Parts: sequence; C-alpha cells; structure tokens
Amino acid sequence: MSFDQIAALAVLVAVVAMLIHGKLRSDVVALSGAAALLLLGVIRPVEVQGAFASPAVIALASLFVIAYAIELSGLLGLLIRQASKLCARLGALGLWLVIILCGGASAFLNNTPIVVLAAPVVKDVALGMNLSPKRFLIPLSYVTIMGGACTLIGTSTNLLVNDMARNAGQPVFSLFEITPVALVIAVFGGLYLYLVGGRMLSRDEAGPEKAQAHVQTGDGILGDAALFAADRPFDPKRAFLALGVFVIVIAAAGLGVAPIAAAAFAGAVVLILLRVISPDEAYAGLRPEVLLLIAGMVVVGLAIQVTGLAGQGAEFLIDAIRPLGPLGALIILYGVTLFATELLSNAAVAVLVTPVAVALAASLGVDPRPFLVGVMMAASAAFATPFGYQTNVLVFQIGGYSYMDFVRVGVPLNLVTWVAAMIAIPVFFPF
Repeated sequence: MSFDQIAALAVLVAVVAMLIHGKLRSDVVALSGAAALLLLGVIRPVEVQGAFASPAVIALASLFVIAYAIELSGLLGLLIRQASKLCARLGALGLWLVIILCGGASAFLNNTPIVVLAAPVVKDVALGMNLSPKRFLIPLSYVTIMGGACTLIGTSTNLLVNDMARNAGQPVFSLFEITPVALVIAVFGGLYLYLVGGRMLSRDEAGPEKAQAHVQTGDGILGDAALFAADRPFDPKRAFLALGVFVIVIAAAGLGVAPIAAAAFAGAVVLILLRVISPDEAYAGLRPEVLLLIAGMVVVGLAIQVTGLAGQGAEFLIDAIRPLGPLGALIILYGVTLFATELLSNAAVAVLVTPVAVALAASLGVDPRPFLVGVMMAASAAFATPFGYQTNVLVFQIGGYSYMDFVRVGVPLNLVTWVAAMIAIPVFFPF
C-alpha cells in the first residue's frame, strides 16, 4: 500500500470509530477527518474547496432555506392541523391517512419539521380517541423516512449519492428517476407498519414524555424540538409566495430546465428578494451542522476514491460474491449499507459506500445504477434504533418509547424493505 492509501485508511478508521463512539458531534468528526487528509497531502486544497461547493451542498442549503420559508409562513402547520381535524372523524384510519400525507410531503420537504409539527397533533388526536399514541408515532417517523427517499431532493442521502456518483464519472439522476423503486419500498413498508408494526406497539401503554438535552443522530446533534420548528401563525401572502417558488423550483428541476442545485439556489434568492424570508432567517434555516457534515464526509469519500481504496474494496467483495452474480452482489451491498447506517450517519455511509458500489459494478461489467439506487435506499433505512435518524429521536421523546420498541418494529421493517428493494431495483434499473 502507498503512503496515501495508508493515511486515507487510517483517517477513515478513526472517523468511523469516533462516529460509532458518539461522544463528538458528527460534523466535527467529519471536518477533523477532512483536515487530517489535507494536512497529510492525501487530498489537495482544490478538492476540499470542491467538496464544500459541491452541487449536493448547494442544493441542500438552498432547499433548507425554501423549506424554512414555507415553515415560517405557517402553511405546514396549518395543513397538518386541518388534515388531522378532518381525519379524526375516521378514527384510527384517519390518523394513518395523516401519516401517509406526512410521508408524501417528506418527498419534497425536510421531514424533521414535518414530524416536529405533526407528532404532537397525532398524539393529541390519538389520546382524544382513547387510542395509544405509540401505535402511530413510530410509524409517523418511519413513513416520513421512506417518503424522503422517493425523490432526489427528499433526503440529503440521495443528493449526496448522486453527487458522489457524478464525481466518479456516472450520469446524474433526474428528480423522479428513483421514485418507482422508493414507492414500492414505501408500500411494502407501510403495509407492514399498518398490519403488524402498529398493532405490536398498540399493545403497549403510552409512557411519559422523555426529555433529553442532546442526542447524537444520523445527521448530527438533535436537541430540543423547538430548535427545529414551531407552529407559526398562518400568513397567506408569505405562504402563497413560498409555495409558488417551491413549485417552480420542483418543476424546473423535474423537467430538466435547470439542475437541481441551480434551481433551488435561484429559488432561495428569489424568496429573499421578495422579502418572504429575511437574510437572517435564511441563515437560521441553513442547518450548518448538516451541511458541514456532508462536506467533510465528501472529502473523506474522495480520499477513498482517488487513492484506489474503493477499487481494492470492490475487488475484495468481488472475490467473495462473484459466484452470486450481480443480484447477489446487490443483496450483499444493500445489507452492508443497511447495517452501517444504523451505526454511522447516513451521510457517512453514503459517501463511504458509493465509490465501492461504482467500482463493484465495473468489476462485474454491469450498469452501476442499480447499485447506486440500492445505496440510496439502504442508507436512509435507519429503522432499528431511536438514534439512527432525527425523526426517530423526536418520536422517541414525545411517545415515551423504550429502545426495544424501535428494535421490535424496526428490524422486521428493515427486512421487509430489503426484500422489497431487491424486487423493485432490478425491475426499474436492470443490470
């Protein structure tokens, strides 16, 4: 091994160890790894600069601003409250409809404020109907996670995998290209939650709310829910303008008029110029801990790629799974990603596994796209613990769940969605 490979591997091991340990913030760990690689000369300054200015970071930052403008207008809270009032007449089925609507919204908006606003409403409506809120709050989190995977902009993981694939010379994904696969997974997962998971939880009595000052999650540090969202008074003018700009951004990206990063950036600037959101509010909505985590992990991922470690890792996998063919390789890659995302941040997993996925497909002589989609879906499937994803932590606190509640419901959901993905991916993305 060359010095660069040894250095990159040492930094990678240190970063993974610190992320698993969980005592330092994920963004600090990622930035520390990037700094070490820069000082050791494994990565050049221009490559670090490119990571911080990558399309994924620009798109995500701009979408955070747009989503925050919608939140500040009071539109999101109003829609959730009205939907809950209408669905309350239908009993438990009505609450499941609210959960489905939240999942649909998560395909376009950050699911954290959606769950922050929806979870207390769902809990109150459930208690008002003498139903256990536990039956609905974990499914609310899980459905919004699955909903976020339905579009390229629904989760930072998808944007990041797309960006890493572009760096590896692969064509970028369109906005809705992965939607058919994600919908199949969401349908299978949703049916499991409705028929099995929710009933398992309904046998438990609602516990007291839990208060935790700061918890390490897949996207960084999550503290008080009030830091992420609040139910704002409805402002029709701001809501109309914010929603209108958001629809134009989605249409421009979906129709291929402009790249997602360009369309979202322009939309965020327009909202500031129209005074829908002030510059200070725009900065407040950026969530720098997520952006810096992603930028730092992109640098680590580039080191794995440029030093040849990704190719060597793929060769190791190939030797072990060659007899199984492309489908067997996809099954194993999905499983490895799924396991890793329960231990590490989903951004870290996406960055680490994507170069290996591309090299693995090249070694097998097949299209990398099925493997990239598999990484997208698996890296978002943080169902088995309450700390794998921010929305899990939120409902963990509000619903008074135990750790084992997530294990009992989440592990089978991981298996169900794994099977669904292995059925859907080869159909929509043939090898």
